[in-house]
Amino acid sequence: MRRSLVSLCLLPVSPTLVWAAQAPVTPGNIQLDAVNISADSDFERADGPVQGYKATRSASATRTDTALHETPQSVSVVPRDVIEDTSSTRLQDALDYAGGVGRANNFGGQGLTTVTVRGFTTGEYYRNGFPINRGYPNAPDANTVERLEVIRGPASALYGRGDPGGTFNIVSKQPQAESKVTLGSQIDDHGLYRGTLDATGALNQDGSLTYRLNLLGEGGDSFRDDVETERYDVAPVISWQVNDSTKIVFEGDFMRNNHPLDRGLTRYSTQSGSASRDTYIWETGSDNLLHNDNDMAQLRFEHQLNDDWTLGGGMQWLDGSLKGNAVEANGAPVDGRTLQRNFNYRKLEWTDRDYQLNLTGHFDTGRFSHTLLTGIEYEDYDYNSIIQRSSAAPGTYPIDIYNPVLGQPRPPLTRTTTWDKENLQTWAFFIQDQVALTERLKALAGVRFERFEHDYDDHISNTRDFDNAENGVTPRLGLIYDLTDTVAVYANTARSFKPNTGAAREGGGFDPEKGKSYELGVKWEALDRQLSVDAAIYHIDKENVLTRDPVDPNYSIAAGEVRSRGFDLNVAGNITPEWRMIGGYAYVDAEVTKDNRLPSGTRLANIPRNSFSLLNTYEFQDGFAKGLGLGVGLKYVDDRNGQTEAVTYTMDRYSVVDLLSYYKVNEHVRLNLDLKNAFNKGYDEGAFNTYAYPGAPRTVQAGVAYTF
Repeated sequence: MRRSLVSLCLLPVSPTLVWAAQAPVTPGNIQLDAVNISADSDFERADGPVQGYKATRSASATRTDTALHETPQSVSVVPRDVIEDTSSTRLQDALDYAGGVGRANNFGGQGLTTVTVRGFTTGEYYRNGFPINRGYPNAPDANTVERLEVIRGPASALYGRGDPGGTFNIVSKQPQAESKVTLGSQIDDHGLYRGTLDATGALNQDGSLTYRLNLLGEGGDSFRDDVETERYDVAPVISWQVNDSTKIVFEGDFMRNNHPLDRGLTRYSTQSGSASRDTYIWETGSDNLLHNDNDMAQLRFEHQLNDDWTLGGGMQWLDGSLKGNAVEANGAPVDGRTLQRNFNYRKLEWTDRDYQLNLTGHFDTGRFSHTLLTGIEYEDYDYNSIIQRSSAAPGTYPIDIYNPVLGQPRPPLTRTTTWDKENLQTWAFFIQDQVALTERLKALAGVRFERFEHDYDDHISNTRDFDNAENGVTPRLGLIYDLTDTVAVYANTARSFKPNTGAAREGGGFDPEKGKSYELGVKWEALDRQLSVDAAIYHIDKENVLTRDPVDPNYSIAAGEVRSRGFDLNVAGNITPEWRMIGGYAYVDAEVTKDNRLPSGTRLANIPRNSFSLLNTYEFQDGFAKGLGLGVGLKYVDDRNGQTEAVTYTMDRYSVVDLLSYYKVNEHVRLNLDLKNAFNKGYDEGAFNTYAYPGAPRTVQAGVAYTF
């Protein structure tokens, strides 16, 4: 009998599975699940493709190859098939069907869009277990993604600093030995066009050296007036099976995004109303164009020490920059329609180096069977920024919100509002044990010890310089019990830790944000295990949230507290060979519980009380319509506060219906034709302060993919 061993760090990323012999089972011993697999097995791996919409295994929540049904935490997987069936070109399009994941600040179209989950806004994105949310990065293109995984609740025990609402791990496509090339193209009726290539195969005769290459070229117009964009991406992966026990993987992703800083629509209380969703007031050409370059390289390895222990690790290098001109608002229009703007130039640069070394092992102690992992991590992050702006005086750079005339002369840059640099270094050690206590009862316990050193220099005012150090301890504990072979109940508690950035009025940094979470849930494998239904209730508290300094409102203090509690329900299934579905419902009650100026009960920005999404697709398996797939996507989002303020604007509730279709002409050609937002619903998808980002109108999207 063989047991799968996968290293802690490489579990979500390496296509390798290594096997170790299991100790003989003595009477009374409780053993963790083991699976026999071979190179050509259809068995699902935590790092590999998913058949249909229902994943059975994941590594994101435990960093071990664990069945989702045995993980004492709410985890959702959005597989590659969902991305293809919805013709998603952005990660947030696919995350719409993850259940309870909403949209927040999209940084004017520049970077990794922040989202909401379990009542908190977060940008905690990882790629194959390595952090990629440093600086203002571009999101990985959907063409490079194998699966998106959502870990609800704190994940600091394994990943370190982060928000308590949730964490996202992107599992990228890995090389395959079988040679295959897919050329793809997508267009829509607003002027978008994109071309992709996905190639994989062996580079030598014995198949020990394999590759994968994804290429992207994208450009064109959008539904927003005068907004044109470009995106280019090169993402190579090389995998080398050195010998039976050692594997090395190199992965890169090199992307450029040329995009205006599109802050969307303004929502000032003095406005006489909102402009139409296609109205654009932020200037064109080089007056408002930012170049966002992101280079990522990962080097990962996995080495089987013996039949029971595997050493894994890797390193990641990130280099990025965001440079160019932009236009933003100065303040509310006095006459109800004339917006005062400022022209600005920014140069933001960042580098990040992350190193991980992990040990994974299986062993028995008496009646109990263990999966133990332990690891160390070091990260070194540098960030430099400078932002210069034109005058904030009234009349300097005005525009009519409802009838904009673009092309005004640039005002001179007269003030430097940001000029700083910071360095953040992290040293961490963590340990986790998964134990089968009985045949039905399993426990998970882990803890991470992290030291975070933050060095901040403000070139505008040296009174704000500081050099701080913080220690964080983030434990987690979970239990899961099988009531039947298909129904399990679980409970967990965990802590989170996230250093605050910036400087206080009297100099120095802030105490870190700290969160604690409690979760109780049930997991049900229904319809002969073809449908997974997960439900959970939770309570999360977060303290040391930055709030306005009562002495000087231009500064902050770490004195705020917020709370979120709610219920979420998530489903994913291959109901029949023809019918697939995925989606979820979330109820969230998120509010301020302590603040220097906001009353308790103030709702948090961008958080709907109720949200729902469900994707159903049906693919004909025989007859004259064989290969034809039809789908309906439903999305409902409740009303939301645009800001975390006692008095603010409200983004109205909305429902969107997407109609999807594809046709597999043969094994080589796949066509798609989709009608997004079929009823042309007008809505705000998210907000940032006084800016609201309008959702796209009715959109016809078509595409073709050719595989050979």
